[in-house]
Amino acid sequence: MPIPEDVTGDEIDKDVRQELQSLPKTLADDVAKNLVMVARLIDEDPEGAYAYSKVALRLASRVAAVREAAGFAAYANQKYGEALAEFRAARRMTGSVDLWPVMADCERGLGRPEKALDMAGAPEVHKLDKAGQVEMRLVAAGARRDMDQLDAAIVTLQSPELASNSVQPWTARLRYAYADALLAVGREGEAREWFAKAVEADRDGSTDASDRLAELDGVEFVDALDESEGEPEQPSQEDGDED
Repeated sequence: MPIPEDVTGDEIDKDVRQELQSLPKTLADDVAKNLVMVARLIDEDPEGAYAYSKVALRLASRVAAVREAAGFAAYANQKYGEALAEFRAARRMTGSVDLWPVMADCERGLGRPEKALDMAGAPEVHKLDKAGQVEMRLVAAGARRDMDQLDAAIVTLQSPELASNSVQPWTARLRYAYADALLAVGREGEAREWFAKAVEADRDGSTDASDRLAELDGVEFVDALDESEGEPEQPSQEDGDED
């Protein structure tokens, strides 16, 4: 896989760089560059990110950061079985519980929401930081919805983090999930209120809460190109016009 000239490998997180120090320098640099490409492409070109992750995996499969990156690249491509295997490998190497929520979400992707709920009640959840616990709550609510337990999904999302006026990195997604769950049971007024709160917290556009809110308000967006189709043509000057 070609690596752009502007990628040096120094862009990776310092903790990952430290992990790579166990490798020969040239190999470590090659792996680092491929990991940079995974991070660069994973949102806009998941397939490209996946291809780079496979190169990194071939070069350094015994490095936990590489297994984790491969897991996220597979996850972004909805290859949930493969992602789960990589996340499990990374967890065995590090002993960390940080990947627990995304592992549970892989279980959902594999059609096993009951397993995801089991993981939501496991002791590992208590070892997660606040962001991880919120993520686990989102996964658990999604599992409830997978099982058509819509009211239970709403209850699962009700938490001090949801009620807080403080805006954290997870706030917009939590409010959005709550609004969407309310809408699913027909509580449209409350859903509108929470979509509006999600918009307030969504400073980086991580959700489409503004679109959902507009939809509830009956606002229709018209494509400017469609509008231009109805404009009258400008008259053209005839070749035989007199001066």
